[in-house]
Amino acid sequence: MTQQHIHAAAFLQMMRAGAKSLNKHVERVNALNVFPVPDGDTGTNMNLTLTSGVKEMEKYAHAETVGKLAEALSKGLLMGARGNSGVILSQLFRGFAKAVSDKEIINARQLADAFQRGVETAYKAVIKPVEGTILTVSREAAEAGMKRSWQTNDPIAILETVLQEAKATLARTPDMLPVLKETGVVDAGGQGLVFIYEGMLAVLKGEVVEELTSPELPDLESISSLAHEQNAQAQIDPASIEHGYCTEFIVMRGIDRRELAPFQEAQFRQEMETYGDSLLVVADEDLVKVHIHAEHPGDALNHAMKYGDLTRIKIDNMREQHSSVTEGTAKPSVATKTVEMKKYGLVAVTAGKGIADIFTSLGVDVVIEGGQTMNPSTEDIAKAIEQISAEHIFILPNNKNIILTAEQVGEVIETPVTVLPTKTVPQGLSALLAFNPEISSAENKENMMDAYSHIQSGELTYAIRDTQMNDMTIKEGDFLGIKEGKIEASGSDMNETIYNLLHKMVDAETDVLTIIYGQDVSDEQLETLTSYVEETYPDIECEVYDGGQPLYFYLFSVE
Repeated sequence: MTQQHIHAAAFLQMMRAGAKSLNKHVERVNALNVFPVPDGDTGTNMNLTLTSGVKEMEKYAHAETVGKLAEALSKGLLMGARGNSGVILSQLFRGFAKAVSDKEIINARQLADAFQRGVETAYKAVIKPVEGTILTVSREAAEAGMKRSWQTNDPIAILETVLQEAKATLARTPDMLPVLKETGVVDAGGQGLVFIYEGMLAVLKGEVVEELTSPELPDLESISSLAHEQNAQAQIDPASIEHGYCTEFIVMRGIDRRELAPFQEAQFRQEMETYGDSLLVVADEDLVKVHIHAEHPGDALNHAMKYGDLTRIKIDNMREQHSSVTEGTAKPSVATKTVEMKKYGLVAVTAGKGIADIFTSLGVDVVIEGGQTMNPSTEDIAKAIEQISAEHIFILPNNKNIILTAEQVGEVIETPVTVLPTKTVPQGLSALLAFNPEISSAENKENMMDAYSHIQSGELTYAIRDTQMNDMTIKEGDFLGIKEGKIEASGSDMNETIYNLLHKMVDAETDVLTIIYGQDVSDEQLETLTSYVEETYPDIECEVYDGGQPLYFYLFSVE
């Protein structure tokens, strides 16, 4: 079977099938995460990201050009990007979309070029690309596709070559990354990409792809709802909501039945700001997507109609929503929405009510519930920032898998953003202590990064599978002591594992040891640990906090 071009309808079906294929294998991808700790979320992150992209495509299902659909896909992926794997996936298709932006249909050479452009965009998004990952799989697959495009005019042949090389490169990833070889697995992100390509190719070849869903995985809306259960809206007094209606709509500018006002995005945004707050405007040549919190949404809609017809209008009463969301729930540890404009705002990502309380007490405006197993999306962080009236926002991801996502936020909001690349909760807390609202953002960034560079972070969790790592034989259920992302101690005895970890963290220069205990730690276990620390390290100041975090029994920091 051969064909000369890919039309818009076929491209939509390809991406739907890619999403279904990935969805079917989510748990398999999750299981490939090299660490045997309970944070296998690569498949989940990629699945949620791609789901967001395809759902945005569905809004333009009747579009007649591949370019328009690819643009929608790119926007949806960016807003839904979660974790490093999700961000890289969004960048792969962002570059793809740019390559076909002006194409009604695409041929074999254009398809190959789009894959290549995607790789270039993804590599630019990652400061220190690591080979043996999804980046390598996508790059070598795209290069093979480009070579094949000089020999054939058949898009199917191109995608077959891309998939074949992706699989071959995936099989070689353990030879590129020692940690993969040590644990006997291939790269999780690369495997997820292979599943996407498999679905895309199946549809292009005319094969039937069944509707596939994972019974263990809630849909995107359900997971997003869970992630937001402890966000700042639950703290806001309904009477203090100044602009009570969350208003979303699209302005369709491409009409000729009536005269329209000339559209300039900056001017339009400035005009819309007079009708409310939390304004988000995304515009292209034909459409303007608007999100605004307005007290009189009809006024905002009437003004927008000067520039085109309105569609997809959605208005929610936030005061009413607040009552339904917060009824019967505990008061979360986040600050209320800021009304007066201030110089700086602070957003942090973390898990555990106790840790959230600590961040809030140190001046954080919004704490987003998230961490190892639930990475917030770009849109989640953008919405958190919408709650803060500040000229500049600092974001503390506090997890290495959230940093890339946070760095994408600046592309979807206008407020200047500085992302502090904090990888752990202790690093985030140390950075906060160095924050000074009286100095410039550049000085703050330098001081905060310098502050947490002197912190050593440790964690105690448990293994979810047998593995061999760092010359240690690890059994499922063993306790794991992790220092700066590397497993340093393991065993069946919790206390012995902790003591071995602390022995590798504490040295003659250590002045302070901080212990943050999780929700599964008993009073007896905590008492045993603190007594040990007092006896073993009598000259070190020990600070103990109730973090309430899941999965990780203890978080440690030494300085």
